[in-house]
Amino acid sequence: MFNSGNRGQGGRGGNRGQGRGMGGGNNPGSGPTGNCVCPKCGYKVEHQVGQRCMDLTCPNCNIRLIRE
Repeated sequence: MFNSGNRGQGGRGGNRGQGRGMGGGNNPGSGPTGNCVCPKCGYKVEHQVGQRCMDLTCPNCNIRLIRE
């Protein structure tokens, strides 16, 4: 009566909590430090915690900054 080939995972949730958290790793945009940079002219400003670089604009080119 018991079909061992059709067992489900049930409520185990085996893969939870395995992703990268905010601010982790060595990729651009990771962590609280770094700079916001204009991709056109190279203007730099220190990144502020809680402030996205893409919300800032370059005073020279008037385009959005990206994370260094």
